[in-house]
Amino acid sequence: MKTTAEIKEMLASAEDWQPWMEAVEADPRKSVQALVASWRRKKEQQQKLLLDLETKLAFDRSFKEEAGDLVCGIDEAGRGPLAGPVVTAAVILPEDCSRLAGLDDSKKLSKTKREELAELIKELAVSYAVHIQPPEKIDELNIYQATKRSMVEAAARLQPTPAVILADAMMLEGGVRCESIIKGDAKSLCIAAASILAKTGRDALMDAYAEEYPVYGFDRHSGYGTKDHVEALRLHGPCPIHRKTFEPVKSILEAEHSLP
Repeated sequence: MKTTAEIKEMLASAEDWQPWMEAVEADPRKSVQALVASWRRKKEQQQKLLLDLETKLAFDRSFKEEAGDLVCGIDEAGRGPLAGPVVTAAVILPEDCSRLAGLDDSKKLSKTKREELAELIKELAVSYAVHIQPPEKIDELNIYQATKRSMVEAAARLQPTPAVILADAMMLEGGVRCESIIKGDAKSLCIAAASILAKTGRDALMDAYAEEYPVYGFDRHSGYGTKDHVEALRLHGPCPIHRKTFEPVKSILEAEHSLP
């Protein structure tokens, strides 16, 4: 009879169900039963991830008019914060995306998982581009128009040019057919990939700003209007990366300017 350690090692290397596993499954030892149950749970989770991957890929393929058409996904990060840029990303994925099982809306994943996937997406992508829209442009145009222009700019940087753009809840102009997809990062694999690149790119920028402007804690809240962030704003006033047209930044600046 094999030891529990030996069985654990055998199960760890087994990708699919093997005939020898029938004897292992019948083993009365609780430790062995726990190993088998763990193996089954892991495989069930893998199958679920693969099914989700194929569902998202099928969604993207449904927008192709011809088999060789390239589909681009576009998403953004940072529309809501009081400080920092909006970051948009555009991604064209290859036909074989099997290594991207587990890719999902960036908000559903841990920071570590997002960073791992970001590197993998950059490695596998047919093409990708990231555009940073600064807070000055957000104040000049408004957040909607600034985000829209940033998405158009990111798409324009792709080589080769896609046949269709799938944008998360945004309709873009620019000569390429565009489809606005509501909750696109949960439906489309290429939009989910774009959401990962936009989110990780923006987080890295905000971590750098946290070192430049340490009193605001940008590394903790990425510029969103948390209680601590608003309190720091009231104590220290806005810094150069705050959005002057967003409340309460706007009111704080107006109050500062009205002082004698």
